[in-house]
Amino acid sequence: MKIIETAIPEVLLIEPKVFGDQRGFFLETWNRDRYIDAGFPDVTFVQDNHSRSSKGVLRGLHFQLNHPQGKLVQVATGAVFDVAVDVRVGSPTFGKWVGYELTEENHRQLWVPPGFAHGFCVLSDIADFTYKCTDFYRPDDEGGVLWNDPDIGVAWPVKSPNLSTKDQIYSILSDIPEEKLPVCFP
Repeated sequence: MKIIETAIPEVLLIEPKVFGDQRGFFLETWNRDRYIDAGFPDVTFVQDNHSRSSKGVLRGLHFQLNHPQGKLVQVATGAVFDVAVDVRVGSPTFGKWVGYELTEENHRQLWVPPGFAHGFCVLSDIADFTYKCTDFYRPDDEGGVLWNDPDIGVAWPVKSPNLSTKDQIYSILSDIPEEKLPVCFP
């Protein structure tokens, strides 16, 4: 396994070791000891999620305020462009983003730390997106940033995505009061 530091040091790109032959492949998607030995933070996951979306769907940019979730994300089927945006008040990388293509072929994972907004758009006909979370989802604690905030400038590979109602009406980051954003975590 290879853990790659991104332009935002807390966000990690993981390339798991894949064992394959003519029958298919095998890989570990999580092994606490191996991940920590490779430099992954020592976290506890409490919830696993699986979503399926069609081409052009964009989900995000979401975060939780008082119960921020770290997320280890990956694609089981298809391809997505996955994005993490630092929305932690006081962070030196506040408002910066990184994005990577995660596919069923490259088997990459992305670690999105607590306090980051997260989103993805689907590049394939269908995508099955799975992720582990460090805290439970609480709908009343959810916040979000407008997907196309010009100050953040995410280079989404879709021009007119299929969005949920809530994702269409989130505010740009500069209009969100500090008390409605996560604080910088150590």
